[in-house]
Amino acid sequence: MKTIGMIGGMSWESTAQYYALINRETAKRRGGLHSAPILLDSLDFAEIEALQSNGDWTGAGERLAASARRLETAGAEMLVLATNTMHIVAQSIEAATTIPFLHIADPTADALIADGAEIVGLLGTRFTMEMDFYKDRLRKRGIDPIVPEVDRTNLDGIIYNELCRGTISDASRSIYVAAIERLAARGAQAIILGCTELGLLISDDDSPLPLYDTAALHAKSAVEQALD
Repeated sequence: MKTIGMIGGMSWESTAQYYALINRETAKRRGGLHSAPILLDSLDFAEIEALQSNGDWTGAGERLAASARRLETAGAEMLVLATNTMHIVAQSIEAATTIPFLHIADPTADALIADGAEIVGLLGTRFTMEMDFYKDRLRKRGIDPIVPEVDRTNLDGIIYNELCRGTISDASRSIYVAAIERLAARGAQAIILGCTELGLLISDDDSPLPLYDTAALHAKSAVEQALD
């Protein structure tokens, strides 16, 4: 099994989920006491969030590219970035290393296409919902992403102020369910949980539409690639 290099810490709450998801999938596929060879470079999210807030994507790209180089030097044979938003700088990471980089949107698109979903609601940080880096990658696969028309600031705030700090509340879950209901009324056939923390808050049992958890799909695909 190839050694998986993981750029994490953004936030550590979801990075911890990645570690568990990858190892559970590895045990499922390989049996016994098998677990995954993982190298983790966990960044200080406060520093990355400051770069996000300032719109310094060049600086953020340099930080993550440096992380990718450290992982490759340490022996990683493939890379995953355990966050949706920071795929804004995916090209900087790919340019910095020679090992394969698994983009988080790709396994999600694969799953949506396999299930025949074409119009999908996209939930995540305001960067993921409002910028085109993620939506354009989905569009290239024939998927039409739609985002909430209202309440994006509140949805974003729940991620940064609650989920990234380990706070899960019923009130916030209700806000997300209401957002999904509005997306369903606009024709969404499914929902992308386009933030790696959202799976901590909401599940299929809560949602009127099928949910596609990017963290879970990304982790599963990472194991598939590592075993290929």
